[in-house]
Amino acid sequence: MKNDYMPYILAVNPGSTTTKISIYKGEEEQFTEIITHNIEDLSRFNRASDQDMFRMELVLALLKMQKFPVERIEAVVGRGGLLRPIEGGTYLVNQQMINDLKEGLLGDHPSNCGGLIAYAIGQALGCMACIVDPVVVDELKPIARVSGMPLIERRSIFHALNQKAIARKIAQELKKPYGEINVIVAHLGGGITIGAHQQGRVVDVNNGLNGDGPFSPERSGSVPIGDLVKAAYSGAYTLKDMEKLVTGHGGMVAYLGTNDLRKAEEMMLNGDEKAGLIYEAMAYQIAKEIGAAGAVLSGKVNAVALTGGLAKSERFVDLIRERISFIAPVMIYPGEQEMEALALGALRILRGEENLKEY
Repeated sequence: MKNDYMPYILAVNPGSTTTKISIYKGEEEQFTEIITHNIEDLSRFNRASDQDMFRMELVLALLKMQKFPVERIEAVVGRGGLLRPIEGGTYLVNQQMINDLKEGLLGDHPSNCGGLIAYAIGQALGCMACIVDPVVVDELKPIARVSGMPLIERRSIFHALNQKAIARKIAQELKKPYGEINVIVAHLGGGITIGAHQQGRVVDVNNGLNGDGPFSPERSGSVPIGDLVKAAYSGAYTLKDMEKLVTGHGGMVAYLGTNDLRKAEEMMLNGDEKAGLIYEAMAYQIAKEIGAAGAVLSGKVNAVALTGGLAKSERFVDLIRERISFIAPVMIYPGEQEMEALALGALRILRGEENLKEY
């Protein structure tokens, strides 16, 4: 299929209280809308995955209100959920995937609705339904799985969708295939993941969900394990308390009472020394993790990319850049490009540039 083939693609990205949709014609975004859901409406459902038909009807109603000719849509692509570990790529939503998304194998999360909504709309319109690079993408080398404790294996849970999309952008800028370059991608958001991309595969990455790597605006990252065990058995905390300290109530928000980097920066500039220390410490830990990824790639790195919401701060980016610029050229891609990444994943299949994978 030629690269000038410009099919219409619907991308769907469900969040905790929103569903974001975008229509693309080839690489070009036609429009984007965010549907905000009433908490009371969502509370009727026992699990996030049970919201699929409710959200699907709202998406179709919005497209009808926009007077978009839905019969022209050739693919519906949803945000991938907490599935079994799979390698990166674009996957057809099949019955096994539907069963696993409904069951919530690794947890109940709004992203589980992505593939389910895509399937429902695809069935209604008679077109392909797929997902792209879900958070469970696992391409770790065996050596990267070893934790040091046989009871626990290192797992790959990271911002695969945005990381893979940014790595492909770098490949385009370098005029080389993604499968022929080595890059380090640091996704800097509420959670932080830093991946070592070696010839098209993420061979090592920190688990940004469950306490691994640098601390983030709301996650603890790696902490001294002996002290963590003592705290867990001190009697002062329940299991839920400890889980919240790791994810949600950890990191910058635990120190400063805010998960907003802009507020932390403002506090620092107003003379708050503690804010300055925590702000710089987060940049320091990110740089250290990037350095570790450089070691994974034996120093053979074409580029380092900083992306995500935190990359919008030039001051924060500069703190990281000054420690890592010796590794490779540093490229900045502020914000997230998830809707584009979803659409382009489907587009590569429709154009015959990649094979559609079976879950």
